[in-house]
Amino acid sequence: MSDDPKAKRKKKGGGMKMILLIVVAMVVGGAGAAGGLYAAGFFSPKEEGPKEDPNKPVLVLAGESAEEIAKAHAAPHGEAAAAAHGAHGKGIDLPAPANPAAYQATYFQLQTPFTSNMSDTDAFAQISVAVSTYYDLRVIDAIKTHEMAIRSQVLMMLAQQPEEMLSTPEGKRALQGKIKGIINDILKQKTGYGGVDNVYFTNFVIQ
Repeated sequence: MSDDPKAKRKKKGGGMKMILLIVVAMVVGGAGAAGGLYAAGFFSPKEEGPKEDPNKPVLVLAGESAEEIAKAHAAPHGEAAAAAHGAHGKGIDLPAPANPAAYQATYFQLQTPFTSNMSDTDAFAQISVAVSTYYDLRVIDAIKTHEMAIRSQVLMMLAQQPEEMLSTPEGKRALQGKIKGIINDILKQKTGYGGVDNVYFTNFVIQ
C-alpha cells in the first residue's frame, strides 16, 4: 500500500476533473434543451387568434329575445364606435342561417312610405317597406340610425324603375332584392355588417 502524496493528488485531481466534466456537460445539455424549448416557442407568449368583433350582430335562437341578445353582446360605446369608423373596409355580409326555423326572425316596418315618380311615365309609385333579420336587435337599431341614407338611396333607385316592370310580380320581386341590397350595403358601410334577410312590401300603389 502506497502513501505517495503525489499519487493521492493525481487521484484527487482526476476525480475533480471528472466532476467538472459532468457539471459542464449538464450545463451545456441544459442550455441546449432550453434553446430547443425556446426555439419551439415554449417560453414565448402564446399567440392569440383573431378576436371576435363585439360589434358584430349574432344570430338569435328561436324563443330568445333579439333585444336581450343585443344587450348581452353589445360592445362598450367607445369600442363600438371605433369598429364602426372604417375598421371593416367594405363591410361583411352576415350569412343567412342554414336552418331558419331554428332562429328567431325580427321584423321592422319603416314608418314612412317611399314615394317616387317612374322613369318612363307621369305615374308614381308609393310603397311601404318592412324588413326582417335573424340577427339581434343591433341590425334594426342600425337601420333606424341610418334611415336617412337608406331612404335617399332607395328613392334614387326607385325613380329609375319603369312602370311596366313594377307592375309585374317578377318586377316587384326584383325590387325587393334591390332594396335589400341597398339596405345591407349602407349598413356595411356604416357599421361593418349587413344582416337584413328579407324585404317585404306592406303596401304597393302605382297611380
